[in-house]
Amino acid sequence: MSADRFDADGDPTQEESLSRLLGGGRAALEGSIPPIAFLAAWLASDGELLTAVVWSLVASAATLIPALIARRTPKAVVIGMLMTVLAAMIAYYSGEARNFFLIQLLSNAASALAWMVSIVIGWPFLGLIVGGLIGTKTRWRRDPALLRAYQRASWIWVLQYVIRVVVFSVLWWLDETTWLAIMRAALTYPLIIACIAASGWVLFASIPRSHPGIRKPQVAVSD
Repeated sequence: MSADRFDADGDPTQEESLSRLLGGGRAALEGSIPPIAFLAAWLASDGELLTAVVWSLVASAATLIPALIARRTPKAVVIGMLMTVLAAMIAYYSGEARNFFLIQLLSNAASALAWMVSIVIGWPFLGLIVGGLIGTKTRWRRDPALLRAYQRASWIWVLQYVIRVVVFSVLWWLDETTWLAIMRAALTYPLIIACIAASGWVLFASIPRSHPGIRKPQVAVSD
């Protein structure tokens, strides 16, 4: 199986849709709602921290409704709500609106570091995630071509976290709460969609044409 993985123009991204596998569009959209609500309430209330915090929490809770209607496991939504609650508590008790975004800054820094370590030690997170979703588990680790492809594609995820850390750090240091809220929203949905598209292209472009694809790791012994 060689040319079957490519379209007429030799584009390897036709083999799979990484966005469809990861559900990135929905997750990114849901993650954008609380910061947008915070920004809208912050501007409408002329910088009233409590109002902005309350509305961000209401918006976070509202993201549960579509998940429940669609009968999806709302684990990611619940985690997002807990993160929003923690961020709101830090901002409220510190009395500084910019600290609403401190958790996001720190979590992105931790994520960047964790993804980098996973790549270096040969357990790239993208491979673990995709392998779990498509049922290949960790067999791809014994396939040099797939291991290399997942490592290369995972660097795109590191880049997205680094971009957020740099932008959030500068704005937090300058105490630019309004711009923090704007960039928090701007660097959620658009950046995740771009990251998934770019990493998907890198992943499939890194797999040799003669390889049957991510669903068929070439290993000597199956798990």
